[in-house]
Amino acid sequence: MLLEKMLQSQGFGSRKHCQQLIKNGAITVQGEVQTDLKFRVDVKNLNFSVFGQSYVYREKIYIALNKPQGFECSHHPQHHQSVFDLFPDILRERGLAAVGRLDQDTTGLLLLTDDGKFLHALTHPKRHVPKVYHVTTLDTVSPNQLITLEKGVELHNEKGIFAATNVHLLDEYQLSLTIHQGVYHQVKRMLAAVGNKVQALHRQQIGELVLPELELGEWIYLNEDQIHAAQQSRSP
Repeated sequence: MLLEKMLQSQGFGSRKHCQQLIKNGAITVQGEVQTDLKFRVDVKNLNFSVFGQSYVYREKIYIALNKPQGFECSHHPQHHQSVFDLFPDILRERGLAAVGRLDQDTTGLLLLTDDGKFLHALTHPKRHVPKVYHVTTLDTVSPNQLITLEKGVELHNEKGIFAATNVHLLDEYQLSLTIHQGVYHQVKRMLAAVGNKVQALHRQQIGELVLPELELGEWIYLNEDQIHAAQQSRSP
């Protein structure tokens, strides 16, 4: 692959800008400065640097973020900061997109990617990718509420019955549950339907991928095993 094309694919700007980076001697490939616009690189296991900052070539990017409160999953947020502000410019330049959304006040596992097929695989409603949430409630959680959540509830302006699986009481005001659909504000609306209210909501798992040990606002690139784990789906 031409060096300029590789740089462009990695989010370093337009073709003209990438050419200028090469001409200015800003690019080092495998330890050698490259100023030849016709230079070609083997992208397999490629390490390179731009202005001394090291990078690894990634054909596609797959990221797990421990989302903090106060961030909207939008490139054009309405009332809060954008979750994309947590990432460097080169990732936003690549078209980084959130795989589904978390409300601004919800924390936990958020996946982001520039791979359209991966995004579609996790968000298509027929896939039933399970998502595990930890819920803190306003009122104490009753045994009847747990039973009703597993049996299923109706949600206003939604078709069908919405049931949770693996509903477990953590303490008087906390429970964990798994949902398989993902309609707007689903967990909050399900808790409201059984007569309670969500005070705090945290997503702990998508598919078989458990949130890595990250501080709020921290993120990592996913490896192949983690990418595969996130796509594991099953019937509700």
